[in-house]
Amino acid sequence: MEQRVSANLEKLLRVFGDTRVQLATTALAASAITAGVMWGTRRTRRSKRARDLKRNTLESIDFEGDSGFLGIDNEPQNTIVTKHTPVELTPNEESLIREQLARHYAFLGTDGMAKLRDSFVVVVGAGGVGSWAAMMLLRSGVQRIRIIDFDQVTLSSLNRHVAATRATVGISKVDALKMSFLDIAPHAQIDARVALFSADTASDLLSGSPDYVLDCIDNMDTKIDLLTFCNKNNLRVISAMGAGMKSDPSRVQIADISDTFEDPMSRVVRRRLKLLGIQSGVEVVYSTEKPGKVQLVSLAESQTEEPGDFSVLPDFRVRIVPVLGTMPAMFGIAMGTRVLTELAGFPTEPMAIKSRHALYARVQRELGNREKDRTAEFGGPQLRMSTDDTGYMLDEIWRGKSAVSGVTDKLALTRWRRDLPMTTSNCVCMTKSEADKHDKISGAPEDHYSPEIVEFVEQRLNEEKHISKMR
Repeated sequence: MEQRVSANLEKLLRVFGDTRVQLATTALAASAITAGVMWGTRRTRRSKRARDLKRNTLESIDFEGDSGFLGIDNEPQNTIVTKHTPVELTPNEESLIREQLARHYAFLGTDGMAKLRDSFVVVVGAGGVGSWAAMMLLRSGVQRIRIIDFDQVTLSSLNRHVAATRATVGISKVDALKMSFLDIAPHAQIDARVALFSADTASDLLSGSPDYVLDCIDNMDTKIDLLTFCNKNNLRVISAMGAGMKSDPSRVQIADISDTFEDPMSRVVRRRLKLLGIQSGVEVVYSTEKPGKVQLVSLAESQTEEPGDFSVLPDFRVRIVPVLGTMPAMFGIAMGTRVLTELAGFPTEPMAIKSRHALYARVQRELGNREKDRTAEFGGPQLRMSTDDTGYMLDEIWRGKSAVSGVTDKLALTRWRRDLPMTTSNCVCMTKSEADKHDKISGAPEDHYSPEIVEFVEQRLNEEKHISKMR
């Protein structure tokens, strides 16, 4: 054994003693060192190029020009659209549009559709949420739309973007939308802005007296800038919270930002707006679905050291948010529905829903306690309402608000007229303190409340009588 090892060592010494082998070994070592230096240099240069490219992107691209993002010569030039931009149709085209919108005319009426068609809407963010919101507004009759986004259609856009096709991959999202819009409504005035919204560009991008602004931005700082600008300039706005990592369509809600819960993005927006003196008055679409079922996509190993080099633009997120394509569409359609009914003057009152089943049981129990105190003079104790009836009155008829003050906290139900039985047709919603005072009044409600409150309550109770026939 020792002889075999000694023989092998002698062979190795003879090999490496050869001048040619020594030269070859030296060359290989030098090559390895050179390759390592080149790789490190290239990696450093690549990171620098990425940073320089993103820093120079906003300076080098003419966001305000008339050409598309890619400078495609055959793309139609953009039109600056405002509230007063004329929409011209021939009698024949008007006839076609009336037929195209026939179901909406039947739903909203002639006056409502006239308001809708005369409106001007700005949609900021043309991704999965914004593209669907803008599309449904166009299909519903809005003829003046400005859409704003800096990004391009990618293959991954095809799972959620309303106008994304393989043919539009690589062009700007707003141009893709504009081409699709004009196929549906050739007369529509579409202002497609390839632009990055910011506090500096807000006055220009939101100019033209829009009737509504739809915030579909997913960058937090930019979102706060937009909402703050709208608040200070009295622009009606509705904002989309996070649709990513959500999967339960039954949890999508519309509420004032002050009434949101269970949604991390809404919580951050609410707190940051509060620091700026804005506590309410911003309507949002959000989901009460608790996060945690899925996680952000992890960075590749090559991205962990300098993650900022891989973001779309400086200060934008790097990691990919998993998105179920249907959820952004639902957010966008919810936004579009809310906006079109508001523009048409069609009354809807979104409710802030917070643990309603427990609330119904509590209100029904308290209502029973109130009825126990009824004297024979007022028919004695009478309670002909189930827990389901309580929820129906609280949410469907009174929209979760006091009929007296409009407050949404610490609500109670009680008789409107003390001399009539406690039924759904004689049930009013108030705060607990308001209900306590109401139960002690003598005489008719007309003797204690303003004509406006009395008329409002009677109108809602008449509405209940009509609805109860279909329950």
